[in-house]
Amino acid sequence: VLSILRNTTGVRSVHEDVKIEKLTTHTPDFLGIPAHVWPRLGGVEGAGEGIVIGFIDTGINPNHPSFMTSSSSGFLNSTKFKGKCDTGELFPSTACNGKIVGAQYFAHGAIANGEFNATRDVSSPYDADGHGRQLTNTIYTCSSHTASIAAGNHDIRVIVDGFDYGAASGMAPGARIAVYKALYTFGGYMSDVVAAVDQAVEDGVDILSLSAGPSSVPSGDSAFLDVLELQLLFATKAGVLVVQAAGNGGPSSSSVISFSPWITSVAASITDRKYNTTIVLGNGQSFTGTGLSPPTDGEIDYNIAAAADVCVRNATIITVDSCQNPESFIRPLVYRRLIICTYTFEYEYEAASIATVADTMMEIGAAGFIITLDPNIGPEVVKGTMLTLQIPAIVLNNMQASSALWEYYNANTIRDKRGQAVAFAAKARILDGRQAIYTGQAPVVASYSSRGPDVKNALMQTVDVLKPNVMAPGTSIWAAWSPDSEGDKYVKGQSFALISGTSMATPHIAGIAALIKQRHPKWGPDAITSAMMTTADRTGHSGAPILAESSNELIQATPFDFGAGSINVSQAMKPGLIFNVTFKHYVQFLCAVPGIDVKSVKKAVGVACPTKNKFKCSDLNLASVTISNLVGKRKVIRYVKNVSHKEKYTVHIKEPLGVNVTVVPESFRIKRRGSRRLKLVFEAIEATNAYTFGEMVLKGKKHIVRVPLAVYVGSASSS
Repeated sequence: VLSILRNTTGVRSVHEDVKIEKLTTHTPDFLGIPAHVWPRLGGVEGAGEGIVIGFIDTGINPNHPSFMTSSSSGFLNSTKFKGKCDTGELFPSTACNGKIVGAQYFAHGAIANGEFNATRDVSSPYDADGHGRQLTNTIYTCSSHTASIAAGNHDIRVIVDGFDYGAASGMAPGARIAVYKALYTFGGYMSDVVAAVDQAVEDGVDILSLSAGPSSVPSGDSAFLDVLELQLLFATKAGVLVVQAAGNGGPSSSSVISFSPWITSVAASITDRKYNTTIVLGNGQSFTGTGLSPPTDGEIDYNIAAAADVCVRNATIITVDSCQNPESFIRPLVYRRLIICTYTFEYEYEAASIATVADTMMEIGAAGFIITLDPNIGPEVVKGTMLTLQIPAIVLNNMQASSALWEYYNANTIRDKRGQAVAFAAKARILDGRQAIYTGQAPVVASYSSRGPDVKNALMQTVDVLKPNVMAPGTSIWAAWSPDSEGDKYVKGQSFALISGTSMATPHIAGIAALIKQRHPKWGPDAITSAMMTTADRTGHSGAPILAESSNELIQATPFDFGAGSINVSQAMKPGLIFNVTFKHYVQFLCAVPGIDVKSVKKAVGVACPTKNKFKCSDLNLASVTISNLVGKRKVIRYVKNVSHKEKYTVHIKEPLGVNVTVVPESFRIKRRGSRRLKLVFEAIEATNAYTFGEMVLKGKKHIVRVPLAVYVGSASSS
């Protein structure tokens, strides 16, 4: 059957239908958008006006206030966008209200594989999912969440469990939303995602936000020839900027799952907003932990009791310590007390959850709960600490605080000869954990954010492409949620959720790209990506380098952590110089990738490789230079185009360790709309057997253009 299909007229290639994984109250201010960007675009209501952002995701809840049509927005004024609205269950014709301008769903692949359940998954563009968990390199998300980050309405109150967490806004509140539902509670299938991308391009979206990707590097000769990567190449050719989550596999090296140079791959950062909860013990000691919960009632202290000391006799200690089952407890002994639970391996393997602890404590009448770390696990990133809770709670997520609490408890608990607790004298109170604090610190690369270097195949061979491209806020992001969500029962019924992941960073960049596109409507995807990269921040406000979370410490971030750096929205609107790339150049790149057969390229993209192709992958005119194996010398050419007024630039080089870099010319004048050729020569002077990093900085009177350099020296020059 496969051979017949491959030889059928009109069939370019045949691919296996593989499984696909799904992959804000403060971030506009953190990025400086209200003060420095929205005013340039006619104010908040007009920011993003005329731009359509397409979302390949789990659908949308059209009834959410983040997507309601405001009186000033009206309907989209565009002759380019030709999308339609599919009606169906929970999605009437009125759902496309002017803010939402297109909505369709794709499920043929899921149906063919027997995973689609019409009752659970809803046969319409309605968002009935809501995955907000982040597991290994899987991207889990919710379309309502991502769409509201990018283009949600301005000044929407975030109220959860009766508490007001502030006002939310999308990056581009005036932009319009087109939804292409191809992901469900079980994930999705490649054929449905590809069909959704194809439809979005045909409809005429300006930007495509893709918080989804493969769970691993695709098999075959090259990841760049994977069916999704190729579909996104054709989207780029059509003028659509594709923004994709880099993945949640960090801090492991080469964990990115967004591979191709025509895609803008987004890393995730931690912002300066923190939610801390404090417990004050009866002896005056206090410890800080996590937990978005209310305080204990009044200014009084409550007795503390360990779960193991207030359980029924036939309960196993491991089960009791995790506090998952209300039947394990003796009700009179737990009533109005703070119960100590332990974060065990069951939580790591998701057999237990903090949300279930909260349910248990509320059912048995406890005053609240304290979760301590199991010494056998050691320091861990505790899962589920960003859940909003209706009962006072704190997670002591370090061993020192956990040990101190147990020491105080044991010293104040009276036991009989058998070791059973007979009197509880230890006391404490939990303070309000829902009040945010703002430290003013620079962004930090989140530990889960996938890292480079980029790879070209499942053999994990690296390639001359910098990934990720740029970094945006992705940790603890408040945004819209679908109350009917079936994907996560612990957020079910809520209209907002606080989630982390590169899936949350991606719509930040999609919304920012909409602002740039509005300001520069003739710019293509390459120009917008170039503008975001060359103006990104590598340092914080103090001038200190941006840091990255490693396994157990903070280290200085590199381009493999954050790409070109943390997005600087104001500067990206006026980059000075840009690096242009065309479809022809991407084809040349594919033809130059080692291991790719030229016939495969022609079959995949419909264009033959040049007969005399001297092009190297590092010659692709990107706003970065990556050389995955420098032996001796390598000449690299870059072309810059001036998108501002006439200006003189001087070239400054920070050389990667073990490499000598020269650039010709060392300074140049460039007229408005003019172009200049830059010749960079990289010479290996010391074999490092590791990637080292530097940058080329083009300094003008009004603009500074930064180009990251990443070089692996395999062999030094003999001279």
